[in-house]
Amino acid sequence: MNKKDKSELKIEAIENGTVIDHITANKSLHILKVLGLPDNNTKNITIAMNVSSAEFGRKDILKIENRELDYQELNQIALIAPKATINIIRNFEPVKKYKSTLPEKITSIIKCTNPKCITNYENEPITPIFNVIQEYPPIVRCHYCEKLIKTEDIEKQFE
Repeated sequence: MNKKDKSELKIEAIENGTVIDHITANKSLHILKVLGLPDNNTKNITIAMNVSSAEFGRKDILKIENRELDYQELNQIALIAPKATINIIRNFEPVKKYKSTLPEKITSIIKCTNPKCITNYENEPITPIFNVIQEYPPIVRCHYCEKLIKTEDIEKQFE
């Protein structure tokens, strides 16, 4: 066995589900939190964290069996891992491939960091809405109070 064979990453293939690759290193658990995983309907989740990547240096990989992410979930991933690729797997073969991209507006995923924003009043049931100002690294602006929320503040909400 040569050196390359010994150093390859070996993660079992999934028959059906979603593979999220090129996740920013050490952010896969944040993605699971945003997606509400694991849940009672998810069979297996495989996590590879901080693995070597020729393109990114280090990355994470998630494999979620028997669950295909929908468009809204894909948008949520883009907020945490803006360079992620998402593969939908059926019968062990990739049938769809997406690059994570932020939509123009983001709803309900994060909270405004301005304590005086109307979305943070307990007696006001207002859903937070953010306009995407910059896709990479992500920067958003609160629709209501216009507070800019930078990547560091977004990441803190998932810790």
